[in-house]
Amino acid sequence: MDFGVNFFPVLPPERKSAADYYQEVLSLSVLAEELGFEHVQTIEHYGSAYGGYCPDPVTLLTAIAGVTDRIRIATGAVVPAFTHPLKLAGKLAMLDNLSGGRLDVGFGRAFLPDEFDWFEVPMGESRARFDEGVEVCRRLWTEEKVEWKGQFHNFGPVTLLPRPVQKPCMPLFVASATSPDSCAAAGRKGYHLQVVPSVTSREQLQEMLAGYRESWADAGHTGRHRIQIKYTCYLDEDREQALEAARLFEQNYIDLMTDAVEAWGSTRSDQYPGYEQFIEKARTYQFDASLAANKVLAGTPEDVAAQLADIREWFGDDLTVSLQFNSGWMPLEQSTRAMHLFADRVVPALGGGRSPQHLLMV
Repeated sequence: MDFGVNFFPVLPPERKSAADYYQEVLSLSVLAEELGFEHVQTIEHYGSAYGGYCPDPVTLLTAIAGVTDRIRIATGAVVPAFTHPLKLAGKLAMLDNLSGGRLDVGFGRAFLPDEFDWFEVPMGESRARFDEGVEVCRRLWTEEKVEWKGQFHNFGPVTLLPRPVQKPCMPLFVASATSPDSCAAAGRKGYHLQVVPSVTSREQLQEMLAGYRESWADAGHTGRHRIQIKYTCYLDEDREQALEAARLFEQNYIDLMTDAVEAWGSTRSDQYPGYEQFIEKARTYQFDASLAANKVLAGTPEDVAAQLADIREWFGDDLTVSLQFNSGWMPLEQSTRAMHLFADRVVPALGGGRSPQHLLMV
């Protein structure tokens, strides 16, 4: 197992300004590199306190690249449906150059009905726009004089500049929430995978990962597949203080997510089967059940190490665990302390040790 850090701003402006949040992200990114984490990543959302501080992950990751030297930077994820592929591919190739070839590109479909409405993109086109956008970007990065005639875009021939530093292009990840079919499709195409265990059951996620690994192997891809799995993490030497923070900020996450998914109360889409259940799941959320199911990591370093040992047993040792240490409006000092505790005590408890490049787990 490897470990990285992810940033998902779920907070309203009255709790922390955007400028202050960005400065804290830069500070924590520098610390993540110093402590040996494998990556930092961020998301793409719009128009609400549920991620709205990051409408353009490329901008934030460019700032992070400017204050770091070694740590990988990742989108988790960008949304092809909301950006023309020529623009998206160009921005990401530019970031790969500015970072010295440290970029991992995660693509996502988006899932909030309001965002599709604001961009005037029909949700019924979600899968097709995603597939076309990812393929166009891949071709623009790996080929010259690309001519594309698709369902949504027609252009070319064009040779994208700048060319990516990494060859044939940056590592490509696909984000999947609940779909085994999406995971299997990613494996067949040779894409890496990003998953979020908080929105699915252990058994369903095990099925998703098994299908992904099987499809990757059956397709005969060379090299090692990569699976990122994302958790919030609350660490303190005092268990009660860690759990107090976890209860507060996990409920904040649920409350703001509930507001963001409200449109699912009147929206149905065959592209997103079962997503109307998000509202009821949020309303019936129970922190203790989430903690017991290892959907959130919280407690002392020993507690969190035990949770991760279970996660490794459940989902495999080929994971990169991406951790959110600064949930909500958590003070910077609290996040900093948690990251130090994780690097100094959680990793050794799992049998790993620090590396100048990243935390390597056996």
